[in-house]
Amino acid sequence: MKESLDKATEELKRIDHLVFVSLKYTRTADVLKSIIQRTINTFSFGFEALLIYAKEQKLITDFPENLALRCNILKEIFPDKKELHEYIDYYLKLRKIMRAEYTQREEYRRHVTMSVVIEGEPIDITMDSAKEDFEMLNGFIKYVNEFIFGKPEEEY
Repeated sequence: MKESLDKATEELKRIDHLVFVSLKYTRTADVLKSIIQRTINTFSFGFEALLIYAKEQKLITDFPENLALRCNILKEIFPDKKELHEYIDYYLKLRKIMRAEYTQREEYRRHVTMSVVIEGEPIDITMDSAKEDFEMLNGFIKYVNEFIFGKPEEEY
């Protein structure tokens, strides 16, 4: 459980660097795609920590390797945790974004954009949305720490 949270925190540090350094100087859709992939990894580690916690609390006996099934189990175990459900839904949306074909616009400029269409809905990922996602991901890690340990971990 602690190991999974440590892995999530390490991924968060990498995302921090990608958002505030690499993206600032490179400004390509590939960096945005890398940020999304690392965000997915961070969520996965956080969900794994929650599942290990649930197993230790004897809420479940085992959990699958399949990430989508893990999300379903978390929703079943914690049906009253609406914030967790929002994080899970966002995670599943990010996975769809990663699998979708994307187009890039204004590369090497301030308004670099990675555009995808998911279920008929156009989605634009920009530098600003990457920063917002980073802040939301920070909130997710704090949420998991509070959920498991009863207090948020200090800033990394």
